[in-house]
Amino acid sequence: MHKNASHSPLPDVAFEAVALARPLDWVGMDGMALPIKVVDAHGQPMRIPATVDVAVNLQDASARGIHMSRLYLQLQQSLANEALGAPALRRLLEACIGSQNGLATRARLHLRFEQLLLRNALRSDNAGWKRYPVTVEAELADGHLRLTLAFAVEYSSTCPASAALSRQANAQRFQEDFAGLRAPLSEAVGDWLASERGMAATPHAQRSRAQVRVELKPCFDELPLVALIDALEAALGTPVQTAVKREDEQAFALANAANLMFCEDAARRVASVLAADTRVAAWQAQVAHFESLHPHDAVATVSGRNP
Repeated sequence: MHKNASHSPLPDVAFEAVALARPLDWVGMDGMALPIKVVDAHGQPMRIPATVDVAVNLQDASARGIHMSRLYLQLQQSLANEALGAPALRRLLEACIGSQNGLATRARLHLRFEQLLLRNALRSDNAGWKRYPVTVEAELADGHLRLTLAFAVEYSSTCPASAALSRQANAQRFQEDFAGLRAPLSEAVGDWLASERGMAATPHAQRSRAQVRVELKPCFDELPLVALIDALEAALGTPVQTAVKREDEQAFALANAANLMFCEDAARRVASVLAADTRVAAWQAQVAHFESLHPHDAVATVSGRNP
């Protein structure tokens, strides 16, 4: 009796008659924890954890549901063994559609992970790891692959207005302390500037973030994540640092003084990079300066399409 029961087929209710039959736009799974394979700044493959959402359309109104386990197994195999890129994502989405045996004609995939990049210090010989939150969205419909890349870059922003007010306060103190001298000696001035009296005020600065979303043109195979991050950090001029010695901190202060910016200025710098990138079809960005002066943030948003 027990032996016969063990060989009986397992029930599959997915093929039972469906009530209120109609096609469904998307059916799938959200929040799966899976390893994915990415390429670092030196072209070397890395395997990192990711959170994955996948879905296909259910075009057959008479079918009760899709084969979710097939999607999971396909993702588990493909994402861990092939580095992210347009050809790999196309093959994966085609396999997801094919796994449904005619139930689906479209597939989409969302990947959320943190890209780790090793960054050199500004002056010392040290280096440290920075993480960048990334989302990759891929959708395949009628043979057309649509790829969207979203990520964030953190930087420092020093307020131009605060800097101007600080310079004025420093000048006023200089005039007060050297009022009795027609031509103060350079040594005396140097000593004064190096003392606490030499800094009457300092401009406020804050950590800031640029959140970027780009739709990629279909003619490029690689995901230009690292290249876009590098270009944006160079344009902003003050990316946050990791390993920092005193000489690096001084270099960072100099970079901030050379790159005074309101959130509007930062948004225009980001836009100049995205508008000039031939791999980008459309883009949008929001910069947020997490104010040290106010209990609220200063934000600016900009978007565009490239020819």
